[in-house]
Amino acid sequence: MKMTESAIFGANILIVDDREENVLLLEEVLRDAGYTSVTATMNPREVGALHRQNRYDLILLDLQMPGMDGFAVMEELKGIEADSYLPVLVITAQPGHKTRALQAGARDFVSKPFDLIEVRTRIHNLLEVRLLQRSLDDYNKALEATVQERTIELTRTNLQLTQEVAERKKVEGALLDTYAEIKRLKDRLEAENLYLEQEVARQDNFGESVGQSQLLAQVFSLVELVAPMNATVLLLGETGTGKGVVARAIHSRSPRKNRPLITVNCATLPAALIESELFGRERGAFTGSDTKQIGRFELADGGTVFLDEIGELPVELQSKLLRVIQDGEFERLGSPRTLKTDVRIIAATNRNLTEEVKSHKFREDLYYRLNVFPITLPPLRQRQDDIPLLVQHFITKFNAKIGRKIESVSKETMSALQEYHWPGNVRELESVIERAVIISQGRTLQVLDRFDTFRKVEEAGGQEIKALVELEHDHILQVLQKTGWRIEGKNGAAGLLGLNASTLRARMRKYGIVRQ
Repeated sequence: MKMTESAIFGANILIVDDREENVLLLEEVLRDAGYTSVTATMNPREVGALHRQNRYDLILLDLQMPGMDGFAVMEELKGIEADSYLPVLVITAQPGHKTRALQAGARDFVSKPFDLIEVRTRIHNLLEVRLLQRSLDDYNKALEATVQERTIELTRTNLQLTQEVAERKKVEGALLDTYAEIKRLKDRLEAENLYLEQEVARQDNFGESVGQSQLLAQVFSLVELVAPMNATVLLLGETGTGKGVVARAIHSRSPRKNRPLITVNCATLPAALIESELFGRERGAFTGSDTKQIGRFELADGGTVFLDEIGELPVELQSKLLRVIQDGEFERLGSPRTLKTDVRIIAATNRNLTEEVKSHKFREDLYYRLNVFPITLPPLRQRQDDIPLLVQHFITKFNAKIGRKIESVSKETMSALQEYHWPGNVRELESVIERAVIISQGRTLQVLDRFDTFRKVEEAGGQEIKALVELEHDHILQVLQKTGWRIEGKNGAAGLLGLNASTLRARMRKYGIVRQ
């Protein structure tokens, strides 16, 4: 069920403020936004009578007014609204009044001086909710009327049964059909209510972010704090810790949630195409570009851009990204025309950007622009208490996907899972559980993976981790030399390494491997 824009902009709105300049400003804002039914009063004592007469969809109410303040007005409105829903958006310059206003029944508030964009957004959202509620009420009333009408019909039919014994079986069949229809309507209403409850519950958690550890709770708190803001967020953490999940959580809790979230993985896009992917291109901008392409920043206008693996972005493009963050401006490849975009930036990396800045692989000014609100996601080895919850979550997921009925995990298996250091974090754990569900016989999870070690993270030495990085670097370099630095094709290095060509190029940039 979704309200049309014409219904929202045709809603009946009343402005209540004792200051004429505020009334004129709000009337102008609403008219410019497209609202067609807006009235105003500077006398708060008239509000009750006006609402009885007009039944407003939304009342913009100032709290500080002589003679009768906004709280007294809301008390009077409570006696008018039978469903106790006050369609009130309060206006206040006193931060301490906000909580009291919400407790008094207001739906929302805006602070003085006005942020016009915030005012328009809050008014639109409140009207959409109010009109949806009224539509649902009308639907329920219609359904009750239908049930009552059917009940009357059944009663009349039952009376006729006593007079029409010969047609008894025929009438009984009609009754059964009618009862079935009523049951179907009832079940449908219950299912719709359950769906709405599940949707509300889903919006109040972090979906895939399963866990109750203190470290994860701190991440949740930071997300809830920054999501309503328009600040740039930098997500830090190892691969597989859920940076993409947190990015989606921030967007879904932001005022931009009804606009797109566009994800750009800077590590997988080919270096030659990443600029046109980000900023777009005109037809003929370069050889082979026979069509016009809209860039990711243009697509995300009004929404959020999630730049995953930002540390992999080539240095020559970092200045263009900095310009978008600072000025909201860019040009498509092959076009001299400057385009404007309004996007929120969420970036993520598993690199140490401070070290990247020191080694001149990442611009210092871009780093400071991105590092406005950093959130560090803890690795799974620091969240051992969350592993049982994650294991059960993935078992439930893959039971449904694969059709198994795994119900339990032995203490030995769970202990092994908790003691493994999980270099791939939650993503690695998910893969292990999926394989285990596939191979398990019976109702107990069987994990047959041969982990490198079951030691705890504190037992893993930094020198060993460094050695693995060096080993991968040397292996890639050896294969490239063997293939004459040929990356793609049947006998290219990417095929021998079992990697996509774009992934190999990303790792070459990561390790600083250049053709010798």
